[in-house]
Amino acid sequence: MNHIYDISNVHLLQPSVITIGVFDGVHKGHQHLIKQLVHHAHSTGRLAVVLTFFPHPDIVLRGLKGRYYLNHPEQRAEYLLNLGVDYVVTHTFDDATRYMRAMDFVDMLLKHLHPEKLWVGEDFALGYKREGDVAFLTKAGAQKGFMVEVVDMVQSEISGGVISSTLIRDAVMRGDVERVRDWLGRSYTLYGEVVHGMKRGRELGFPTANIDVWEGHIIPANGIYAGFATLNGEKFMAMTNVGISPTFGYRGVTVESYLLDFDRDIYGETLHVTFEKYMRPEMKFDSLQALIDQMHRDCDEGRAFLMELKMHET
Repeated sequence: MNHIYDISNVHLLQPSVITIGVFDGVHKGHQHLIKQLVHHAHSTGRLAVVLTFFPHPDIVLRGLKGRYYLNHPEQRAEYLLNLGVDYVVTHTFDDATRYMRAMDFVDMLLKHLHPEKLWVGEDFALGYKREGDVAFLTKAGAQKGFMVEVVDMVQSEISGGVISSTLIRDAVMRGDVERVRDWLGRSYTLYGEVVHGMKRGRELGFPTANIDVWEGHIIPANGIYAGFATLNGEKFMAMTNVGISPTFGYRGVTVESYLLDFDRDIYGETLHVTFEKYMRPEMKFDSLQALIDQMHRDCDEGRAFLMELKMHET
């Protein structure tokens, strides 16, 4: 994979077409721009390059804490490379980047990425206080030998508005995973190592995989979700609980998936879980039997939904 951390580690000799942005989520709007860039770059004998950032500028500029990302940087790079990008460069967004003047940023791009074209959205800007807007870059390009291409933003078929990572984050935190799927063009996915939990699910007859999700990854709203779990290329229907298990008085949010028709020891394995449908909120039950009965109903309803979803996908 041509994923490189820090632009100083890149010295492209072949001319490139580049785009710059955080691309958190790699949603449909991002995909629209990237696909056009890749087609243009490859049809004209140039490299297709994406320059992105980590940490997210919002975190540095606004001092945000907690979960904020729709993708881990490696997951984001994988999505971008799968769109045909030749190089993904993840540059550190720190104070040095934050205070870099726009023309210095342009000179850095020219030195390391050899761009002949820069593709951006109409509201794009780079450099200190966003001084490097489209007008600035167009003028700089005329002086330094690169062109600027402005690409229209994609509108959502559901909401009718421009798709943005901010809207998607809000929808994830509300548990509106079906809207998120429309905006991303794929199901929202969490992944991580399967670790030991309290083993309450096994005692109830529903052994769950407790997933150690990356601390920066946004987790959907507490509740029960139907989705799919992928383990080493195998795909299973799954019911995932996000929450604090109030019946048992736990503290802290966990992500636990019960894989239907599955019985293996997978501790230490990496599990990917999708969120296809929000089924119900997390609830406190008066008895363990009431909880077990509800879990059976959840699995029956989830299985029916996922079977229908698979039929539509095929």
